[in-house]
Amino acid sequence: MATQDRYAYPVEGTSWTVPGSFDTRFNWEYEGGNEALLRLYEKGKDLQWNTTTRIDWSQDLDPENPQGLPDESIAIFGSPTWNKLDSKEKANLRRHVQSWQLSQFLHGEQGALICTAKIVQQVPSVEAKYYAATQVIDEARHVESYSRLLHEKFELAYPITPTLKSLLDNILSDSRWDMTYLGMQVLIEGLALAAFASIRDQASNTLAASVNAYVMQDEARHVAFGRLALRDYYPQLTQAERDEREEFAVEACYLMRDRFLSEEVWETLGLPVEECVSYVEQSEIMREFRKRLFTRIVPTIKDIGLWGDKIRRAYAHMGVLDFAQIDSESLSQEDEAVAAPFDAEQSRPASRASRA
Repeated sequence: MATQDRYAYPVEGTSWTVPGSFDTRFNWEYEGGNEALLRLYEKGKDLQWNTTTRIDWSQDLDPENPQGLPDESIAIFGSPTWNKLDSKEKANLRRHVQSWQLSQFLHGEQGALICTAKIVQQVPSVEAKYYAATQVIDEARHVESYSRLLHEKFELAYPITPTLKSLLDNILSDSRWDMTYLGMQVLIEGLALAAFASIRDQASNTLAASVNAYVMQDEARHVAFGRLALRDYYPQLTQAERDEREEFAVEACYLMRDRFLSEEVWETLGLPVEECVSYVEQSEIMREFRKRLFTRIVPTIKDIGLWGDKIRRAYAHMGVLDFAQIDSESLSQEDEAVAAPFDAEQSRPASRASRA
């Protein structure tokens, strides 16, 4: 069955074209590059993996709660609308909410695949091209992983949200290589890391948790890639150029924060959309969740030097300014390490069998 047949509501088409033009850069200097990027490239080569063999796809999902997430993770949990639902309707809502979130992960990963291929063409240095090439295969693997989870286990998907589509349009149509880094490596990938972590930490289903843990292991390197490239480049820009990038980052952060209102789910299931959105915007649980999405973004933005008055005011307004004190490097190491317990768990049956 095609993806189009699995979408929760009819869509006019399953593709779109982003017009744009940018320079493709060759560099004939192959020595004396950025050592930190070269080390990241070595790590990227060492940590390649195969989604077909690393993940145990034989595991089943509970049809009433596919990923085994607590109901508190549903944006309208505790609302009058939620309380009116019977057990069957709540089970259906869980499936749709989880499918909607995973679908946005899937679409975002394809966006990352295309953006990183663009970086390979645009970025000036060879060592950055090296690492970006490893990320291209990472992103293809992530698209494959979320696609399999949705097609084989959920058999349900949602189209890309207008806010995510708008952000990808802006990133891909901009001709400047650093804007692709800023939009994808720092902002979208940074937010995705925090969202993946919420599932990894809360899901009682091992398949769902492991997919997100393994993807996080790669994404931690991707955010580090953006941080390493931009913190060397942004000090070279004029104040006006940095101000323009801060303006873009602020607008993108508000867009990403507001994309978690899930209007498409409420409408698809025939729930009162305005009431649901109003509840989500006022919910303390969702307010805290939306704040936590910026735990990777804020310290990285500060680290790369986009830390003017405008962006600090915006983050203060969002209630996320304190995240600037987080150590980006330590957090990145933690994100990479989360995959190890899943590998150990998956190897145990084989180990027991070999001892029998």
